[in-house]
Amino acid sequence: MTMRLPLPADLVHIPGPNPILTPGAPGDWDDGVIESCDVIKDHDTYYLYYHGTSAKTGYQVGAATAPHPLGPWTKHGSCPVLPVGPPGSWDDRHVACACIVKEGVGSYSMVYSGHADRDGGTWDVGLATADSPLGPWRKHDANPVLPHFGYVGGVVRMPDHWRLYTEHPIGSTGDDCGPIALATAPTLAGPWTPYEGNPVLAPGGWGDWDDGGFSEAKVLRRGDLFHIFYGGAKLHPRRILSQESIGYAWSEDGLQFAKHPLNPVAPREANPDAAAFAEVHAYFERPFVYLYHTLRYNSRPGAEDSGVQVLATSRPFRLSMPVLQVSVLPARGITELEDCRPISLARVTACALSVECAYEAAAQAGLRVHVRGSVDGLRYDTENLRTFDLPCTPGQTVRATLDFEPRVMFAKVVVENLDGSQPARGLRVDATLGG
Repeated sequence: MTMRLPLPADLVHIPGPNPILTPGAPGDWDDGVIESCDVIKDHDTYYLYYHGTSAKTGYQVGAATAPHPLGPWTKHGSCPVLPVGPPGSWDDRHVACACIVKEGVGSYSMVYSGHADRDGGTWDVGLATADSPLGPWRKHDANPVLPHFGYVGGVVRMPDHWRLYTEHPIGSTGDDCGPIALATAPTLAGPWTPYEGNPVLAPGGWGDWDDGGFSEAKVLRRGDLFHIFYGGAKLHPRRILSQESIGYAWSEDGLQFAKHPLNPVAPREANPDAAAFAEVHAYFERPFVYLYHTLRYNSRPGAEDSGVQVLATSRPFRLSMPVLQVSVLPARGITELEDCRPISLARVTACALSVECAYEAAAQAGLRVHVRGSVDGLRYDTENLRTFDLPCTPGQTVRATLDFEPRVMFAKVVVENLDGSQPARGLRVDATLGG
């Protein structure tokens, strides 16, 4: 099948302000690991869904909100929005892989994967509904609506039916990885029928970057094309979990997908310390594609956060992202490098830092911003690349912007309060990247 290339060959990959969401404090319901699910926008708010674990429970679904695709993200409440079912139910061990569909005003559906706490249990597909993106979510009485069909990736509304794309069979091509499969149904409640031509997206051949298969990935339909951004795994005999970068494929019918010729479009090596970008869910907002994923690390095996990669689909562009937020910077206080998210400068031609803080009425000195460079995003210079001062205006909120040429691969900022007696409040630093 010959298909036109729907996105530019040279997509500009920019790692986001990672991680964008991390596990909760000890004792929280999500204090173990968190993994990415779906992202939607409803009115002026973005909703990020994720599944997290604790010492007491398996995966449960939580949600976070933000005013911008790159955050900052705020977790909703102190409990999961979709918990595991009661003992003995089909989803009493795990609920995960949530995909959200807005069906109308005040009408939302969540298609998700569930697993029972028993030997030989399978990953089945369930349905829940709500009047709001944050719930409360009501599980469908006839769950599971589709038994034994893997990890939910995405749901697509067609003129006369629904399509469900999942990773299935799980583990058939690599560690916790598999091909992408399809099922169809007249309604989200079913009955669902697996596609006879499965899989619709198969792993690469031996030696390819995605020869180990995929984690679940969202399929989007825009206009007359289907799009999928997926975490492709590279088989490695000595790794417990596969290394995953992000690839892109598209289709005119949603049944046969063509892979982008320059895959992976978002290699994991571009993000400092990244071992894998897994469970990818894409969100389009021109000229950018935001790729939300589970972020795994080389230096911390077993740790999992939520991350985001950005693809610019055209030039010129301007991309802003939050990199540092501190509620109170005490007198003579100074932030740590670890407080700031890495700013990736490898694919951009311009960078500006916007700094904001509120001074006390008795403040007598301002802030000093130190910009540190890095060749790899892991080891940062001990000497400043740039330094600039934010003037002090007692009792006022002050904002200032610094432009600097991106001559390094990565940068971070350290902010120092020069006042010897008064704190600075509401400190925020945003980076605007251009190309």
